[in-house]
Amino acid sequence: MNSIIDEVKDSFRQGSTLTKFIYLNIGVFLVVKIIQIFLYLFNSPDNTMNFLRWLAVSADFSELILKPWTVFTYMFLHENFIHILFNMLWFYWFGKIFLEYFEQKKLAGVYVLGGLAGAVLYVLSFNIFPAFGSIVHSSLAMGASASVMAIVIAVSFYVPDHTVHMMFFGRVKIKYLAIGVFLLTSVFDFSTNTGGKIAHIGGALFGFLFTYQFRKGKDITRGINRLMDNVFSFFKPRKKMKVTYKRPKNDMEFNREKAEKQNEVDGILDKISKGGYESLTKKEKEILFKMGKGK
Repeated sequence: MNSIIDEVKDSFRQGSTLTKFIYLNIGVFLVVKIIQIFLYLFNSPDNTMNFLRWLAVSADFSELILKPWTVFTYMFLHENFIHILFNMLWFYWFGKIFLEYFEQKKLAGVYVLGGLAGAVLYVLSFNIFPAFGSIVHSSLAMGASASVMAIVIAVSFYVPDHTVHMMFFGRVKIKYLAIGVFLLTSVFDFSTNTGGKIAHIGGALFGFLFTYQFRKGKDITRGINRLMDNVFSFFKPRKKMKVTYKRPKNDMEFNREKAEKQNEVDGILDKISKGGYESLTKKEKEILFKMGKGK
């Protein structure tokens, strides 16, 4: 068991940003499920949803303002196994392609900002359109779908003709794959899981915007990456400063050292008187020079 845990730790430390984000999603999923099991065992089923409300983003402004962190935590939160399975599969497939063309920090930036864009569009839509008036106070959004959709659209717009091999279909350009994924998860059957589909659209819009700006030489993830670097560096263990204490010399030690130096200098001077300055070694010349400067 310990070897498995050690392997997971090493894989996380040495893995790419993609690997770390997948581990983070899985870790949050497992922790949440364990907490929900304990809530059930202690006969507190009502507290399960209350617990999720501390991590999922609410469409209700009055609740969201009290839990602003949920616009970040919701993008790592999944309700069931099928939910996280498909999100992580799409994330892995398109994330691998993304890293072929962009650096790892950009993947992290697109993931986080795509998730934020999804949360913003979801909250605004539920507070603007009359269709959601009766459910706005109870509606919650969770999942990495908006973040994953941002990755999918960003890389598909950047290299639309990149091809992948699909079983039964052969080689397919990712632009067609991205269009299919977007339509299936964000447009078709819009009345079901509408909040999630709106968040997907928000993520897709950010992915498009990222690549559009990147083609113009602008990296709109730079700010969030700098912020994440500062946050993570705060939690990194700092190197301890090694302090050594030197005991001051007593009179006997000082006099002995002084006598040894004087004997060394006398020997050098005697050598000069017999063979001249040029007879000295490089080290002897350095000693004589330092003594001449009073060191």
